[in-house]
Amino acid sequence: MLRGELGLCVRGVRKLCASSSSSPYCVSFIRHRHRIFSWQRIRNTGTHDFLHKIKSQSRSTNTAAANSYAAFSSSSRSNCCSIADYHSEQLTVEQLAFDSVVKIFTVSSSPNYFLPWQNKSQRETFGSGFVITGKRILTNAHVVADHTFVLVRKHGSPTKYRAEIRAVGHECDLAVLSVESEEFWEGMCFLELGDIPFLQEAVAVVGYPQGGDNISVTKGVVSRVEPTQYVHGATQLLAIQIDAAINPGNSGGPAMMGNKVVGVAFQNLSGADNIGYIIPVPLIKHFISGLEESGKYVGFCSLGLSCQPTENVQLREHFGMLPEMTGVLVSRINLLSDANRTLKKDDIILAFDGVAIANDGTVPFRNRERITFDHLVSMKKPNETALIRVLRDGKEHEVNVILRPLQPLVPVHQFDKLPSYYIFAGLVFIPLTQPYLHEYGEDWYNSSPRRLCERALRELPKMAGEQLVILSQVLLDDINAGYERLADLQVKRVNGVDVENLSHLCQLVMECRAESLRIDLDDNRVIVLNYNLAKHATSKILRRHRIPSAMSADLISGEKIGN
Repeated sequence: MLRGELGLCVRGVRKLCASSSSSPYCVSFIRHRHRIFSWQRIRNTGTHDFLHKIKSQSRSTNTAAANSYAAFSSSSRSNCCSIADYHSEQLTVEQLAFDSVVKIFTVSSSPNYFLPWQNKSQRETFGSGFVITGKRILTNAHVVADHTFVLVRKHGSPTKYRAEIRAVGHECDLAVLSVESEEFWEGMCFLELGDIPFLQEAVAVVGYPQGGDNISVTKGVVSRVEPTQYVHGATQLLAIQIDAAINPGNSGGPAMMGNKVVGVAFQNLSGADNIGYIIPVPLIKHFISGLEESGKYVGFCSLGLSCQPTENVQLREHFGMLPEMTGVLVSRINLLSDANRTLKKDDIILAFDGVAIANDGTVPFRNRERITFDHLVSMKKPNETALIRVLRDGKEHEVNVILRPLQPLVPVHQFDKLPSYYIFAGLVFIPLTQPYLHEYGEDWYNSSPRRLCERALRELPKMAGEQLVILSQVLLDDINAGYERLADLQVKRVNGVDVENLSHLCQLVMECRAESLRIDLDDNRVIVLNYNLAKHATSKILRRHRIPSAMSADLISGEKIGN
């Protein structure tokens, strides 16, 4: 299953550089090619050739090597082991994958955001995953999103084993699974994580793509390394572009170079041939380390800033930048971020943790490559401090900013949780979310209500726990006749009190002591109901539409919205 084909909120993803042969860059490039050639030569050495080489050595060496190989064969069948412990340099990618890569079968059921009290029909999908240390399976978040039941099957086995989801990071599209059955782990070996490959280095993507039931290996080279839009989580994080085919079912499988994992396959580029993307190791390690330290997914940090490049000379002169200075202009600050305490609009950010930021917002990355400085921010752990050098009113300052994951005013995704709703007198109130807008179809950006779409994409929260509450629909009855055309308008006030979130609206309605209930909407529209008659009509409307409850489970349990 490949979430990149769905195109949730990104267009295009459904989702080298010429230089002289004598330059240091070309020398480095040739060295990398040599490393590729060496790896390919080893990769093509099968087990038969390996044993043949052993026989040609001295008797003592032969005995030791044969014992080591026997230990590998025996141990791999009885325990979860490390490939590196058993002459992994002599094993092909296919051999490594046989005892490490699994097929994942998922039954999922997504919520219906137009009818938030019920789910859509369940569907069956499949993806790939691989074993990592600690008897865990790493895969994509979109492979198990909205799951109700998950099974895994290892190569060469007809048996499927029940798996449990231990952690999911939808922003980075990663998930960790566990299997309780000890039988499953017999003969399984965990794969080790490597590093980010260089341009033009060869990688092999292993998984279970559509078109067959057995394991598949496709090969390609690294084309590009840069921050990319992650379609599933709608975030901008570092990704590796390769020219190997990544098809539905490949998602969650490892991309390997030699005997190390250099990424996890997760999406492709629609309308293009053999352009796939893999999640690099730094993001995988960030996800896993956060899970190991806190026991749960911790997210990726953000400065909470919107910045503008300063490539125009007149712009730089206006803000007092000297010719040798480079940086970006702060144009907007999230009020809930720590940056709002130390930074100001029109500040020029010159450096982040001592790394100079160019006028286009990029920083140096490896050998003559550049990436946006957002990558440095995203690699910080929650509550870590960053040292930022800024230019303000012509003077340089250094400020410390505490970095944390920040939630948007309108959630981008709502996987693995039920939608919130509240029904009173047939009026259905919900918090605005992007999944609600997605219900308008693939072209939701143009077909959904324009005002709601603009607010979802651009507005920032002004207080913690704030939500945009809307009247999503009117379940017609005598009590609400004439209000049916007010759907998809934002709720501003209830009896003169500003609405903070859905929980607050529910509280204001339930605690009403006046004879009439007044609800103020966008466009100065007003709804007025006789409170007692409306309260009585609510239960009748719920029975008529077979709705089990007037409010979602989170409101019933008193859960605070927005946390």
